[in-house]
Amino acid sequence: MATKITSEYNASSIQVLEGLEPVRKRPGMYIGTTDTKGLHQMAYEIITNSIDESLAGYGSRIWVALHKDGSLSVQDEGRGIPTDIHPKLKVSALELAMTKLHAGGKFDENTYKVSGGLHGVGASVINALSDKTRVEVRRDDKIYVQEYVRGKPKAKVAITKDTQALVDVPSGTFTKFLPDPTIFTTTTTWNPELVENMIRNFAYLIAGMHFYFTDENLGTTKQFYFEGGIRSLVAHINRDKKTLTDPVYFNKTVEEVGIEVALQYNDSYSELVQSFVNTVYTYDGGTHVTGFRIALTRAINDYAKKNGLLKEGENGLTGEDMREGLTVVISVKMPTQAIQFESQTKAKLNNPEVQGYASTAVKEGLDMYFEENPADARRIVDKVLLAAKARLAARAAKEAVLRKGALEGSALPGKLADCQERDPALCELYVVEGDSAGGSAKGGRDRRFQAILPLFGKVLNTERARIDQIIESDKFKNLIIAVGAGIGDQYNYEKLRYHRIIIMADADIDGSHIKCLYITFFYRHLRDVVDKGHLYIAMPPLYRIEVAKQILYAYSDEQRDQILAKFTGQKSVVQRFKGLGEMNAQELWETTMDPKNRILKQINVSDAAEADKTFTMLMGSEVPPRKQFIVRHAKMANLDV
Repeated sequence: MATKITSEYNASSIQVLEGLEPVRKRPGMYIGTTDTKGLHQMAYEIITNSIDESLAGYGSRIWVALHKDGSLSVQDEGRGIPTDIHPKLKVSALELAMTKLHAGGKFDENTYKVSGGLHGVGASVINALSDKTRVEVRRDDKIYVQEYVRGKPKAKVAITKDTQALVDVPSGTFTKFLPDPTIFTTTTTWNPELVENMIRNFAYLIAGMHFYFTDENLGTTKQFYFEGGIRSLVAHINRDKKTLTDPVYFNKTVEEVGIEVALQYNDSYSELVQSFVNTVYTYDGGTHVTGFRIALTRAINDYAKKNGLLKEGENGLTGEDMREGLTVVISVKMPTQAIQFESQTKAKLNNPEVQGYASTAVKEGLDMYFEENPADARRIVDKVLLAAKARLAARAAKEAVLRKGALEGSALPGKLADCQERDPALCELYVVEGDSAGGSAKGGRDRRFQAILPLFGKVLNTERARIDQIIESDKFKNLIIAVGAGIGDQYNYEKLRYHRIIIMADADIDGSHIKCLYITFFYRHLRDVVDKGHLYIAMPPLYRIEVAKQILYAYSDEQRDQILAKFTGQKSVVQRFKGLGEMNAQELWETTMDPKNRILKQINVSDAAEADKTFTMLMGSEVPPRKQFIVRHAKMANLDV
């Protein structure tokens, strides 16, 4: 029976939020989240404002700094935000840009032909979500300044000599802001590594642009400048891999859309695609990536047929064959007003015409490259032919695992203790190391929503394995069936059976290795599970402490010491857990599986290129890079001996 709402719904019920109130009321609508990702989105927005000036032809240097008070500043040498009085609104244009949504030059196609960011609302959104903001504008041999508190001006725009800008430039904008701790749910502390990676990627995307990054807390300043642009980015991604050729690069402008592509094959089995539109990272790809794939498949097939590398009667090479060992960066620059993103998050480009533009540019570029570099072309085709042979050899194994209906009912692995719930959003799968720990987990779980899959011992290193080897491995075969989404060309995210996949292993060196092997598998072969935030690591306690008739658990040496310090002089019994199998079902539930008490680490990837490099270095076949890493970080190791 419907519940009757008795309160009146009339004109007085309609709220009108003025100025920047909507941003503070619903910050997630503007920056995605209010956790660390949303925090760093603020840095992204301000930096892209300065980049837009550079793309418009004004300035080639940008300075970014993290300050000791927790603020971040960005300075460019562009034209500077206008400061004159707006003819209609009778307010300084600077104040309008900083305090009114949808007030800015991004809506005038003559002012910014190409731009990224939030298209005209970036500066005002960052101002709204900051505790304090200061903007200095250099124009007409004067320095204009205005300061704000939570989006509201402290005073009118004034002319000043008291500048906080990083460097003295003839013209440009300096913005310094301190994120508001009442807005952000987890932290307002900048991650220097994330900011640095963001700046480095910008430098790769805009060849010839100088970026300077200062961290006052460390007392360091770094410069980023790459003459080679995305060619340098591809070389950087593949620096620890054996490559088949130098990076292949070409660019073409079609109907005011600039298509820039750099690609390189290596001897691995995984693919890495990074795509951008006006420097915005489109992590779900889009029509520009589709156009690239179509052209790559056609160009390699055409060359193989033309040069007799495909036998008579053989079917053509497929798009899947092209992906093994491929690293590619696709950067599109197009008029801002023409861009059609799939959603507000700008994860995917939807412009249908760009597919054709990209396909044309890539096909022409590859055809010319293959004709001019026949030895390189042959190496690439040989690599793709090898992938095709592996695909055919693996088909039978894949069909045995992924045949229709294989994921239903009795086809589920015998060791899997499934949950009762059928809504994936409510379901959890614990992948547990060891039969004994698996038994405790099965006994302690909440069977309504928690499933348990015990997998004993170390598993295959999927960084070095082909897909047919992975599927033939019993442990991964059971895991693939349990997860339900398939693998390879039959992968389907919609069939994912659990939206929390939790790896639970012992808190020792072997357990860490096992966790690393599973993370490698998900990153390389079920990437959506990682990208969409479904992969977690369980954090079992290290100590059980019995003191003052209480049983307490500590998850680190520091926490153990803090607990014992509270009960100085009282008799205590401290047990160090060496493995999950030492905990009974009740202990495992209370400490590691109960959503009210447990600690989970979510696995996410903030920088795909760096993650790819790390997996290759730690899990790949090249020993020297791994040896260098171990030597460099040896003193940081926590040896449980």
